[in-house]
Amino acid sequence: MKRWILLFAAGIAISVCAARAHHSVAGAYDTSKQVSIEGVIAQFHFVNPHPFVTVEVQQRGAGAKQWRGEMDNRRELVAVGVTGETIEPGDRVIVTGNPSRSESSAIYIRKLDRPADGFVYEQVGTSPRIRAPR
Repeated sequence: MKRWILLFAAGIAISVCAARAHHSVAGAYDTSKQVSIEGVIAQFHFVNPHPFVTVEVQQRGAGAKQWRGEMDNRRELVAVGVTGETIEPGDRVIVTGNPSRSESSAIYIRKLDRPADGFVYEQVGTSPRIRAPR
């Protein structure tokens, strides 16, 4: 009986950890608000479960501020043609998305536009899509 209780408790603990590991967008980001930033890619991390970019945004009279932008899951990005080289440091981008509920400089990316060549990443509903460079 004691062993069964320990196994049950371990199962609950694992379930809670798994639920926390995969968050809903609305739980982590304010989907009722939208912000837009413009800057230069400092880093692109093409990692699981969600790739993210670090965008350096110049602020008037206050220097640069780094924003962290989270993208859709890596598996779906690969399916639409995104690779680890699709976005590179130095790329000038315009990012629009939902601000984080807990971090002042984090955003869930709904659209990433690279005007220099016409590349666009968009999160449409629950699926990503890209428009390749001209």
